[in-house]
Amino acid sequence: MSSISINHVSKSYETVHALNDISLDVKKGELFGLIGPDGAGKTTLFRILTTLLLPDEGTATVEGLSTVTKFREIRDILGYMPGRFSLYQDLSVQENLAFFASVFNTSIKENYHLIRDIYVQLEPFKDRSAGKLSGGMKQKLALCCALIHKPQVLFLDEPTTGVDPVSRKEFWEMLKRLKAENITIMVSTPYMDEAMLCDRIALMFNGKILDIDTPANIIQKFPQKLYAFTPQHSYHTLEELRRHENVASVYAFGDSLHITLKNEQALLSGYTLEQIQPTIEDCFMLLTKKENDKVQQTV
Repeated sequence: MSSISINHVSKSYETVHALNDISLDVKKGELFGLIGPDGAGKTTLFRILTTLLLPDEGTATVEGLSTVTKFREIRDILGYMPGRFSLYQDLSVQENLAFFASVFNTSIKENYHLIRDIYVQLEPFKDRSAGKLSGGMKQKLALCCALIHKPQVLFLDEPTTGVDPVSRKEFWEMLKRLKAENITIMVSTPYMDEAMLCDRIALMFNGKILDIDTPANIIQKFPQKLYAFTPQHSYHTLEELRRHENVASVYAFGDSLHITLKNEQALLSGYTLEQIQPTIEDCFMLLTKKENDKVQQTV
């Protein structure tokens, strides 16, 4: 049985289609990533799975329980860390943790082994109010509060957005350790590099799933040779290449341009191209281009 099962779920806000016929399954103990930019529908899907929102169409289950009819039971077995810091700002670190433990009729001592690696970093600040913590420390406290009742499923909505690179790395190391506890983890992120840290991922765009697979398999599916070119004047060269008759796609990646060609046998005169391995971001850009082309054809 899947830990999370989503079947043809759709959700709209007036004229905005936040989710469009979403279906996916997450295995027990899997670290599954929802990857996509703001507006892709990640938060709406999380709110449905955590029983905070009803779908317009379709069904979803968490540990075999319907998110509509069994919402009380689901709330007892899940941990949820929303994108916006939502703990009590005026309470101290220790008071927030004790409060959430009491809500689930447990104690900090009972499940301390789950949060030990995280809490040791918070302990020097245990008497500080949550509102005065740094961004990285706030995220660690939120994760502790989501774990204190030993949930079967953990939902993390963009947990590293706005967090410094060191804290981001530490956070993902914590998730790997939690995965060893057989907790199913579903995490959303706009950062494409974090996709490589998941067992499987779903690439989301405009309320749709573009692909679901392991990161390695998604990269392997990239259908064309990919080239990089580092220009002296990026914007001017980008516009020039977009007008070139043999360029299928060109996108800026840092200080270089990533390029695919319509005819890979024909060289681009005046450009020294280096063939490179595609990344998840390259795959995402290709899939979104295909999706936009499909939409334009129907208009």
